[in-house]
Amino acid sequence: MNRALDCFTALGQPMRLSVFRLLVRAGGEGMAAGQIAEALEVRENTLSANLSVLCNAGLLARRREGRSIRYFADLTTMRHLVDYLLSDCCGGNPAICRPAINSLITSPLPYPSKDDRMRDAPFNVLFLCTANSARSLIAEAILNADESGRFRAFSAGSHPAGRPNPRTLRLLDRLGHDLSGIRSKSWDEFAGPDAPKMDFVFTVCDSAAGEVCPVWPGQPMSAHWGLPDPAAVGGNDAEQAAAFNRTHKMLATRLSAFASLPVGTLERKSLQAELDRIGRAQD
Repeated sequence: MNRALDCFTALGQPMRLSVFRLLVRAGGEGMAAGQIAEALEVRENTLSANLSVLCNAGLLARRREGRSIRYFADLTTMRHLVDYLLSDCCGGNPAICRPAINSLITSPLPYPSKDDRMRDAPFNVLFLCTANSARSLIAEAILNADESGRFRAFSAGSHPAGRPNPRTLRLLDRLGHDLSGIRSKSWDEFAGPDAPKMDFVFTVCDSAAGEVCPVWPGQPMSAHWGLPDPAAVGGNDAEQAAAFNRTHKMLATRLSAFASLPVGTLERKSLQAELDRIGRAQD
């Protein structure tokens, strides 16, 4: 129990949680302190103390390389933590827990290959938001309309609304998108063993506005592309329609930049930097 409390204490601070998630994404390559500081836009002296806390909690491993130290997420510790938390789940029988959690506990934790590049196209891309009724559905439709055939897009929600927002359907229909596969669904559909393996997972909820964004387990490339929820905009019909139009335009801009990336030739570290840059860009 004391080890679990140490982990929770370490991850209970926003910067340390961001560091851990960043290093999970970095996989087996890890990152030097300077790279972490640059990626998170924090000072190295501030970062140093937080790295020590994470190491002492067993959440990070470190390896000296010349004059620098490279840090890695210790996923074994995290798996033990999840195992401890769920030891009494479902009467102590993890086999009947939902597939995503059971997989996280029992499956080997893959690291990128030495070559560290994406597999060949087509690439599976999952867009996540809370309700899966507007932003993620719009992103799915835009990327599936890409004529290159390099991508297969999906969307889901952590707490799906159960049906698309009517304005989402009207917008996509007006712009000529295929509506046949557009539906609001749970991310549990993509957690089972028969689900398509995702190469990319993007969250499109707006964490800056206090919205809780879902977190996807595993090792796909991921980035946060937060956008305001157009369904939350008030006003008259014209103002609400304008909000949906803005969302479509912003997502189209980001996905155009994403689709132009030489995904199959970039190393994961360089590709991750590009994905994060797209998410930070002002549309």
